[in-house]
Amino acid sequence: MDKKINMTLVSREGCVHCAETKEILKKIQPEYPELAVEEIDMTTPQGQEFISKYGIMSSPGVIINGELFSMGGTTEKELRKKFAELK
Repeated sequence: MDKKINMTLVSREGCVHCAETKEILKKIQPEYPELAVEEIDMTTPQGQEFISKYGIMSSPGVIINGELFSMGGTTEKELRKKFAELK
């Protein structure tokens, strides 16, 4: 059985890289049934908490299984590689 992959996307409204990352996720998520994605607005108190906890300097902050994976955007290739490592 595949391990659960928990991903948190710390994003904000009007952020181009956030939108790109969401599009990538929309495209590949059906291939990863073990992937659970939570989106947090960085302008909320919870978002601010994540920013300081993980040291996110640019949006989106991508946290996978409690570890900061990337900030300021990512690529489909990088995400697929990370998910493959976690399976």
